[in-house]
Amino acid sequence: MIESTQNDKIKNLVRLNDDNRYRRKAGVVVVEGQQENERAIQFGYEAIEFYICEKLFDKEPPEGKVHCVSEKVYEKIAYRGGTEGIIGIYKTKETNLDNFSPKEDASIIVVEGTEKPGNLGAILRSCEAFGIEALIITDPKTDIYNPNVLRSSVGCLFGMNVFTVENEKAFQFLKSNKFQIFSTYMSQTAQDIYKKEFKHKSAIIFGTEHSGISQFWLNKSENILIPMVGTIDSLNLSNAVAIACYEVLRQKKQ
Repeated sequence: MIESTQNDKIKNLVRLNDDNRYRRKAGVVVVEGQQENERAIQFGYEAIEFYICEKLFDKEPPEGKVHCVSEKVYEKIAYRGGTEGIIGIYKTKETNLDNFSPKEDASIIVVEGTEKPGNLGAILRSCEAFGIEALIITDPKTDIYNPNVLRSSVGCLFGMNVFTVENEKAFQFLKSNKFQIFSTYMSQTAQDIYKKEFKHKSAIIFGTEHSGISQFWLNKSENILIPMVGTIDSLNLSNAVAIACYEVLRQKKQ
């Protein structure tokens, strides 16, 4: 039982939580919560060790190296409250877009330069829920293994095809695999998203939270919009992605 917050393992875990650069250098991801850990194990992430507070964790411990900690220590290492008393450390996975073979009716979401971990996590959750085959993050401003990404995605990250590349790399991949490319921005030529067909290979591009889509995609894609009738002229990025993902699924279910 680890009862001191000054224990070297506990100090290292706190640093992994707080210092993204240190965590990336270590090549690990810190996973908090029962559902999140179950998904990491389910989708083949290699566990290094677990930290469990037995007073909070009411299931059989997972296989592997397990450290029991006191409630006081768990409060120190938990990134958020109410996470059922388990934290796991796993090796990260390297992904390569060149090795990805999309299906004939694949749907891909591309988000450009997203900055907010909470938004990225919510986007992952929508993509997984509505059957999007891959999420491509171009010119990322946040780490996909950021604790807030994991929290807001409820571990959906672990079961998704997720790639981080530059815009040009993403475009060449979509072009060589014969994807229809749609982009979401306001213009007089934009067409209603519901008037486009997404039953075949299609990719929808979304811009940053603050400045929208970059010039790079403007002449490489068809412009679409989500119709709105209120006085506001834009949606939160993750909400817009969720609506688009649902429209893709709706068409495929017809």
